[in-house]
Amino acid sequence: MDDNIEVLLNEVENKKEIISKLKPLNNSEIKRLQEDFIIDNTYNSNAIEGSTITLDETHMIIKEGITVGGKSIKEHLEIIGYKEAFDHIVDVAKSKVDLTEKIIKDIHYLVLQDNKQARGRYRNVPVRVGSHIAPQPYLVNPLMERLLEDNREWTKDNTIKAVSKFHLEFETIHPFIDGNGRTGRLILNLELIKNGYLPINIKYNDIEKYFSCFNEYRKNDSKDISQMVELVANYQIEELDRYISILELVNELDDEWEPEL
Repeated sequence: MDDNIEVLLNEVENKKEIISKLKPLNNSEIKRLQEDFIIDNTYNSNAIEGSTITLDETHMIIKEGITVGGKSIKEHLEIIGYKEAFDHIVDVAKSKVDLTEKIIKDIHYLVLQDNKQARGRYRNVPVRVGSHIAPQPYLVNPLMERLLEDNREWTKDNTIKAVSKFHLEFETIHPFIDGNGRTGRLILNLELIKNGYLPINIKYNDIEKYFSCFNEYRKNDSKDISQMVELVANYQIEELDRYISILELVNELDDEWEPEL
């Protein structure tokens, strides 16, 4: 892990410390921020997988329950399913329990609403994603069991490194026939939230950079996680900066309106 990444990881911790010293937002302010984030995150995560539904259309589907003309039922279900899965991971994160196969399958079940046969079940057929040939179906169960065991050890170290390593390995195993990317990004955010970090929004505009992380990890079986750690850390810093700016503004307004004693 190079020095630049360690600098980024230290910056994450420093910004978390800044937040801890500021007056927190009230429940209604937090809810509004979460709603905006979920819409943006739902759009980006589905766009990465090829959805043609725009950010504005995502807002209409989630907030207004509107069916967008010219878009398939499948794409609508992908938006609804992802939103429900995100709400679910927020609830799961509050329990602070270790990640399990049941939790992963429950997330996938919500994500894959357009495929009733496959949702919440590991695949039983071989798959190929671009040039990557995923492990054979009979290996999925033992590989997932091993991944969860490893994850319990990884989480004792730095959280950003742990979630990055898990995400790379999860997508490499590719345990489901469909919905792996969305499920994997939801698991990443579940683990971040559970460990006191902000959820991140991997943007469609960064798709080449994001996919490059997997290519680097799989190249010659190097297991190099540095690109993903850098990506996740930078996204975390972006969210922390946004949160700090809002907190500082709210704190400033509160001070201005504080009654004289």
